Amino acid sequence: MPWYAVRPRDDADPRWPLPGTAEIVLKAEDPEAARAKFESAYPSQPFGSPGVPVPDTGAGSFRGDPDALVVAETGEPSASRDRPA
Repeated sequence: MPWYAVRPRDDADPRWPLPGTAEIVLKAEDPEAARAKFESAYPSQPFGSPGVPVPDTGAGSFRGDPDALVVAETGEPSASRDRPA
C-alpha cells in the first residue's frame, strides 16, 4: 500500500488541525482513501461549535471541500527518534 502526503492547498487555511506541521503522511490504497482517512481522523476543529456542538459539522471540517486538500503519493516517512519523551 502506498504512502500519501495530505496538506492544505492554502498554507494559511485555519482549518488545518496541526499548526506547524506542513503535511500529514499516511498509508492508504489510493488518494481518495487517504483523504477519507484524514477526514475521519480530523473531522472538524474544534468538534463543531457552541452553536453546533456536533462532531463532523464544525466550520473547521474539510468535508465537502475537496479542493481544499492536496493529496500526493510520497515515500515512506522516516522514523524519527528525536522526539522528546
